[in-house]
Amino acid sequence: MRAQIVLYDGFDPLDVVAPFEILSAGSEFVGGDLEVSLVAAEGARSVTSGTRGLALAATAALDPADSGCVLVPGASGPIAGDPDDGVETIPVLLARAAQTELSPLLAKAFDNPEITVAAVCGGSVIMAMTGLIEGRHAVTHHLGLDLLDASGVKAVAARVVDDGDLVTAGGVTSGLDLGLHLLDRWYGPRIAHAVEELFEYERRGVVWRDTGREPQEV
Repeated sequence: MRAQIVLYDGFDPLDVVAPFEILSAGSEFVGGDLEVSLVAAEGARSVTSGTRGLALAATAALDPADSGCVLVPGASGPIAGDPDDGVETIPVLLARAAQTELSPLLAKAFDNPEITVAAVCGGSVIMAMTGLIEGRHAVTHHLGLDLLDASGVKAVAARVVDDGDLVTAGGVTSGLDLGLHLLDRWYGPRIAHAVEELFEYERRGVVWRDTGREPQEV
C-alpha cells in the first residue's frame, strides 16, 4: 500500500509533515507494508511551501492508478489582503492549486476504488473548488467551512470526518489525527496506539461519520 502526500506551490508544511511522520512511523510497526512518499502533479521537483520559502522535494509524480491513499494538504500564507495588490492569500493559493493538473489527477483517484482520498485543512477546499466532493461530508479549517458550504459540500465541524473513500481533517495540527485514523482503518487500533505512544500524542475528538442516531436539540 502507498500513501502519496501531495505537494503544490504554497502548501502548508505542517499539513504535510505531520501525517508524513505518523504514517511513516506506522509503516515501521507493520514491517514496511506502507510506503509513504511526497509527490507532485508535475512529477519529481522541489516544491516551495507558503511558509518562509521552506521547500520539500517531491520524489515522483502523483499516480492515481496506485492503491492506497492520496493526501492533499492545505496552503500557508496570509489570511487577509487584496489579491489585486499582489497578496497571495490562502484562498488564492488554493484556487491556483485547483487550476493545475492536480485536479484531474484527483478526479482519477476518486474513480479508483482502491484509493482513499484524504485532506488536511484547505486540501478539501481545493477539491471543493472543482466540484470533486460536491454532496460529500467534509471538514476544513474553521475559517473555510463557509467555502465548503458554498461549493455544495456538507461541511461538518469535526476534527476528522470519515466519508468512506474521502477522509478530511480540520486545521493544521489535525493532520496528526488524520494519520492516526488512517492507520487505525488500515491496520487496526494496536498499530495506531503504538504510534500514539511513540509520539506521546493522543488523538483529539470523535471521528465523525454519517451513521448512528441524530442528536436531539437540548
